[in-house]
Amino acid sequence: MAADTPTPAARRPSAAKVRLLEVADELFYAEGINTVGIDRIIAEAGVTKATFYKQYGSKDKLILEYIAGRDRQVRESMTDLARSGPDAAATLRALVDTIIADTSRLDFRGCPFLNAAAEFPDPGHPVRRAIVAHRDWFTTFLEGLLERIGHPAPGAAADEIYLLRDGAMSGGYAGDPIAATSALTRAAARVLAEASHPSD
Repeated sequence: MAADTPTPAARRPSAAKVRLLEVADELFYAEGINTVGIDRIIAEAGVTKATFYKQYGSKDKLILEYIAGRDRQVRESMTDLARSGPDAAATLRALVDTIIADTSRLDFRGCPFLNAAAEFPDPGHPVRRAIVAHRDWFTTFLEGLLERIGHPAPGAAADEIYLLRDGAMSGGYAGDPIAATSALTRAAARVLAEASHPSD
């Protein structure tokens, strides 16, 4: 190919493919991945079975696209928070605020990644591997923020904040969201204070 030959633009997904994923995303999160069958997704998306298999081939591939889509949403959201905040500490506070806002939504059903992991107990399953990759990215993102604010143990603090986030989202759904998010706010403030006043 000549150097000045334009590269073909990436093909946009068809409207049917987008619609199938939108329906799957809503149903998988609201009701559970294994509970929702392909026939229901096809019916609610308003497409034929042949169209579904042309676009995704199997429910397993659609599930992986669901996880990948949720992963993209989180990465884009966190990147936007980091870009718009004046500094790393403000980004961490904004992250806490985002979690609190999530738990107060009427359609909140907990963390989609934790929910999916509970449905796929085999750690070698592609869904579980995708979830691990997401969590590794998020932990690294948090560690980078904590390094920038000068936390004395950014890796350990990132693990702690992620665990607090998991607990707030699980407790916020299954129990008292106010208590869960209040505990998250207090703990996050303590972690930030450790950066300002590291112990000897």
